[in-house]
Amino acid sequence: MQATSFTYHTKIRDVFAEMSQVVVGQDRLLNRLLIGLFTGGHILLEGVPGLAKTLTINTLAKVLELDFQRIQFTPDLLPADLIGTMIFNQKTADFEVKQGPIFANLILADEVNRSPAKVQAALLEAMQERQVTIGDETFILDRPFLVLATQNPVEQEGTYPLPEAQVDRFMMKVFVDYLSKDDELEVMRRMSNMNFDYEVRPVLDKDDLVAIRNEINGITISETLERYIIELVFATRRPMEYNLRDEARYIQFGVSPRASINLNLAAKALAYFDRRDYVLPEDIKEVAPDVFNHRIMLNYEAEADGVTTLQVIDSILRKVAIGR
Repeated sequence: MQATSFTYHTKIRDVFAEMSQVVVGQDRLLNRLLIGLFTGGHILLEGVPGLAKTLTINTLAKVLELDFQRIQFTPDLLPADLIGTMIFNQKTADFEVKQGPIFANLILADEVNRSPAKVQAALLEAMQERQVTIGDETFILDRPFLVLATQNPVEQEGTYPLPEAQVDRFMMKVFVDYLSKDDELEVMRRMSNMNFDYEVRPVLDKDDLVAIRNEINGITISETLERYIIELVFATRRPMEYNLRDEARYIQFGVSPRASINLNLAAKALAYFDRRDYVLPEDIKEVAPDVFNHRIMLNYEAEADGVTTLQVIDSILRKVAIGR
């Protein structure tokens, strides 16, 4: 790894420090957001309202000097409201392209399951192709381009759940939980001070992000651990072959090939954050739940028995051996 990597490690620590001036108790969320940003993966966030998801992403955009757009998904939203449309200019008597909010570096798709399928499809196409077509013109989206979509697990009435095949386009699904008592006390103290208005300073820019991505790409992973990732993936598809008899009763579909790719990338990013140029088994095990939890489909028997996807993943991680 190049010597400059130490400079970026210091800057990454500065990102966490600067973020902590505004956001309290969301280090794990920030870690996952940076993994997605540095490796080109999109993130699906799930958590109850009021857990600073929007504040975290908005603050991160300022710290990284990136353009940020928040899009509130509603039942009446149209694809044109997302990607843009053609408008008629009376002065020139011609049609012009008016770009939509998708033209930014960080996109917060708030409550993405509140809009119908055609709007979700427009977003997911932009995520996959990193380009949009308006009229007969195709526009390449700026890099980096990261979509952070939120879902509210509390209210399901009047929503349009993302199809399983579309959810697979997200690198990770991150559950955002309640803060600890001490962290919530600190949040209360800050936000009840009506004079609190901390302006964060930029720490990284777009050129830094490209350099960090290149350095993460140079992290090595042994063939043993590459095969371990494949074994974990196949354990979700053919659990009986791995003596996962209880889990086999509950798994309807295992993870897709995107899971192995994204697990490899996320593990490399974790190793980089820990100032290592090689991946450890612990890196894979730490991010596997985030990479797998939206890709494993459980059956009705699992729902009836109160078995969750995270419980199934935990069993797989405990029972599938390295170097099997």
